[in-house]
Amino acid sequence: MEPMLPEEAVRDLEDGAVALVGEANRLAGRVHPILQASVGDLVRSMNCYYSNLIEGHNTHPRDIERALADNFSDEPKKRDLQQEAVAHIHVQRLIDEGRDPDIWPATSAYARWLHKEFCERLPEDMLYVDHPDTGEKVAVVPGELRRRDVVVGRHIAPPFQEVPKFLARFDKAYASPPLSKLRQIQSVGAVHHRLLWIHPFIDGNGRVARLMSHALLKRLGIGTSLWSVARGLAREQQRYKALLMNADAPRQGDRDGRGNLTQTGLVVFSQFFLDRALDQVRFMAELLEPEELLRRMEIHLEEEIRAKRLPKGSFMVLREAALAGEVERSKVPMLTGYEERAARKVTSELVKSGMLKAASTRAPLRLAFPASIAERWFPRLYPPVAGGDE
Repeated sequence: MEPMLPEEAVRDLEDGAVALVGEANRLAGRVHPILQASVGDLVRSMNCYYSNLIEGHNTHPRDIERALADNFSDEPKKRDLQQEAVAHIHVQRLIDEGRDPDIWPATSAYARWLHKEFCERLPEDMLYVDHPDTGEKVAVVPGELRRRDVVVGRHIAPPFQEVPKFLARFDKAYASPPLSKLRQIQSVGAVHHRLLWIHPFIDGNGRVARLMSHALLKRLGIGTSLWSVARGLAREQQRYKALLMNADAPRQGDRDGRGNLTQTGLVVFSQFFLDRALDQVRFMAELLEPEELLRRMEIHLEEEIRAKRLPKGSFMVLREAALAGEVERSKVPMLTGYEERAARKVTSELVKSGMLKAASTRAPLRLAFPASIAERWFPRLYPPVAGGDE
């Protein structure tokens, strides 16, 4: 499995890591902390959508939203995919809110926790895989290492008896310390690849690896609930999988590192991973730029008001929520210029539309981002086919 780390002094890796730190910090600093929580709900659903897409599971954003509201389809396959989405979002929320285990994310123990938390919430039908040769149904046990040998594409994963030894090396290689923070950032892609190379679980390894990357970036002070690398990986899915495969290759001669596997392939994949992360930070920074976000919201609200789907004055309430993080109900009459009764109707309609939410009937109002408006307020967040009506 060596080398475990991309070689040092690679200029593109150093520059990419420094740029990612700076731009991720700027993004986190420009969004009101309360608004970050609402954006986090949207990003978790988006991350789930794209992670599902990489696995070949195309779950419509509105189906994800319905599932989060306990509104599941009567169609068994669609309902299973909805439950899978809820499981993914549950685990990512634990990570985003700091309710994950107090252990370093780049470890086998954390990987087993991720697998257990995710798989325990899957429907029974999704806890089996078909043996490629015999067609036998093989059970997926949450958090349990595989007890069979597997082949993934052209990659022959280590024999299952050897998996604990490879995971022990994984734990030692990516420990914090002794690696410096900059070196850890450069190596997030290597962590991602090497976990997939070991393939510790009979199923669910891709999901675990992406959630581990999200958690690792967060622990390194870069990742937040405002962005997700999964969108970048899914948008270049063919290249992502090809570079993963290239990094599986054996060493290509004396100039390709000193380990058994290719150093060049690991460096290229690590660069790709950092580039996709940086691209997604920049994408979300563009979408969340206050002036442009408010402009898109205003255009959309004007259309809704003209169509008589929302009352006049709605935009000023949403604008206040976007800038201040939340709106006290007592301020709505002043914002709309209405008497109290008419102002309450504005509030009621915005809550009904899903654009505002509150913890209780008296709590302050906060922005929400239902799937029905995501493409209007956040263009290109989803592919056109996913963002449209069913």
